[in-house]
Amino acid sequence: MGYDIESRVPGTGRLRFIEVKGRAAGADTVTVTKNEILTGLNKPDEYILAIVEVDGEAAEPRYVRRPFHNQPDFEVTSANYKLSDLLARSTEPS
Repeated sequence: MGYDIESRVPGTGRLRFIEVKGRAAGADTVTVTKNEILTGLNKPDEYILAIVEVDGEAAEPRYVRRPFHNQPDFEVTSANYKLSDLLARSTEPS
C-alpha cells in the first residue's frame, strides 16, 4: 500500500497519506520500502513520512514532507535513509 494512515484534511476533504516509522533513540538509519518511496513520489503533496523516536516512551512525531527525491531501481525492495538528514528536514505535525 505504501502508507499506514489515510487522513482527511479538515475543511478541504483532501487526503493525506502518512507512513509512520518508529526508531530507537540514537538510531542511524530508517528503512523505507519501495512501495512507500513510490507512493511518496506519486503523491508528493499528500504524503508525509512521520518519524517517532522511542527511548522508553515515544517522542512526539516529526513530519518529513516530500521525503524522497529519486525513484528506486527496479530491483530494490527497500532503502535505508540517514535518520539525522530526515530529521533535519522535519517539522512538527500540522
